[in-house]
Amino acid sequence: MLLVNPRAGKGAAQAALGGVLERLSGAGWLPTVYFTRHAGHATELAAAHGGDYERLVCMGGDGTLSEVCAGLMRLPERRALGYIPMGTSNDVAHSLGLSADPLEAAEQAGRGSPVALDLGAFGEREFFTYVAAFGAFTDVSYDTPQEAKQALGHLAYMLEGLRRLNRLRAVHATVETDGETLEGDFLFGAATNSTRIAGLVHLDGDTVDLSDGLFEILLVRNPKNILDLGGIIGAVLSADFSDPSVSFLKSRRARFRFPEPVAWTRDGERGGEHTDLTLRNCHPGVEILV
Repeated sequence: MLLVNPRAGKGAAQAALGGVLERLSGAGWLPTVYFTRHAGHATELAAAHGGDYERLVCMGGDGTLSEVCAGLMRLPERRALGYIPMGTSNDVAHSLGLSADPLEAAEQAGRGSPVALDLGAFGEREFFTYVAAFGAFTDVSYDTPQEAKQALGHLAYMLEGLRRLNRLRAVHATVETDGETLEGDFLFGAATNSTRIAGLVHLDGDTVDLSDGLFEILLVRNPKNILDLGGIIGAVLSADFSDPSVSFLKSRRARFRFPEPVAWTRDGERGGEHTDLTLRNCHPGVEILV
């Protein structure tokens, strides 16, 4: 089963489809192609038909992969999943060492071996593949116009982020993890399972284990002034978590409580507004072919 997001990769997914089918066929598979038509469609297709096939492969960005994984979580038996990354950031592919070339990625999907990837439960009914976050810049990915993404790629995200610098606002939160409780005014918070976030923040591969049953929790406290903000951003981008305004810890579970509703994102897509949200690591999650 090959699920294709035809809009992914500046429309390059459609152009690469013929070569991808040839590589999958050469690996001994007879692919049936499904095109996604709207947000959430990949989840519906994977849940409805994923159990009918020996192997699943999805072709799109991190959002497409996230939707497919959410569909697999609804199945009593989960098939190994191949991933052909065609998005703007492709953070999950980078973490897994998957090729950015769609034909090479198709070879990995057709002939690869499965490795475990933990997923995250977002509240009671939803899931995320690599990041759930609130605060500064988290809405950039879905508020950046699609035309800009297709024309400029990742640069479009950076330009939109710069435009929002003067609108940053901290939120008060209480964060309960396995080992401790933190309270304060936070500019940004996230639970991740990735060595790269938004193509900018790179975490040490020796620090992050994608199948250890633990999230990496990153919290950034509100800076005192714009100069402190610059130092904090520089520290986070260089993965230097020694700054006292930055907390970095591991946990199987994290509960976030806010005095008023706060907007969240799941894998770069809208995750709704919440005053009390619990994230749980789903271990084991899915298997990705590499």
